[in-house]
Amino acid sequence: MAGGSPSMAELLEFRVPAGRDRTLLVWGLEPEPGLEHSLFLAFSKFGPLYSVRARRNAAVAGPGYYAIIKFYSAGDASRAQRACNGQRLFQKSPLKVCVCTKQKGFQQQVLALNSNKCQELANHYLGFNGWSSRIITLQNVSGFDGENEELGETLQKRSVKYLCAVEVTLPNHGIRTRGVALGEAHVENGEDPLEFLTATRRVQKIAAGRALSNAFQKILLVVLENGKVAVEYNSTQEELTDSLTEEELKGLVQVNELSLEQFDFEEEEVLSDLSFDDELSSLEMPPN
Repeated sequence: MAGGSPSMAELLEFRVPAGRDRTLLVWGLEPEPGLEHSLFLAFSKFGPLYSVRARRNAAVAGPGYYAIIKFYSAGDASRAQRACNGQRLFQKSPLKVCVCTKQKGFQQQVLALNSNKCQELANHYLGFNGWSSRIITLQNVSGFDGENEELGETLQKRSVKYLCAVEVTLPNHGIRTRGVALGEAHVENGEDPLEFLTATRRVQKIAAGRALSNAFQKILLVVLENGKVAVEYNSTQEELTDSLTEEELKGLVQVNELSLEQFDFEEEEVLSDLSFDDELSSLEMPPN
């Protein structure tokens, strides 16, 4: 549902925001220390931000900086554009702010938000006490998928895999969802106890984070005109894990003939993988 219409609600998913109506282009920025922080403070007043990225203008565009700001909500982005365009905000000269008008191949792949971003979004719309999560099970499944390790390679290079099941509860809305995900890493020197322990802890954290993100994928936030938030269960994301008892879920994780492919969920967003230059190349800069 598009933002900007006074009589409509907007659906928000726990996914990386995609689409031009959630993305603002800001130009006419003057160089200053902490520019991205200043932009964040100015624009986050209108709603939670996914990202703020400032870059120096290309030589042909003259001195100064431009920025791309992504909102989760199209309605928030629209309000911010109307309020901030032509305003000085934190600098001497007025800013130019527009909603991106053309994006060729923009964000073709819809990615799940990483667990930290999911928690930020949940805290904003549901409140810090409006949701909770707990780990149901976290189990070592290394070697369960039929790995053929030769004896000579077993200790030299080991693969560590953990499967995690997490439950997210929204008590005020009577909603409970579960997420299951896999974490994996290779240990170059399996004979080094410290390296193996460090890798194990990292994999456990990855699995728990991905499982939490997966659980949030089944939650839809319905942001109403008056600012109130309703929550819906996304039935299209319903999985077997939501209907099992905890004992059945743990049993599913423990079966010897475990098929790990069933837990290979859609890719989760990783901040380091996001390319600003790729985004920029797909945006059409408005004329000066």
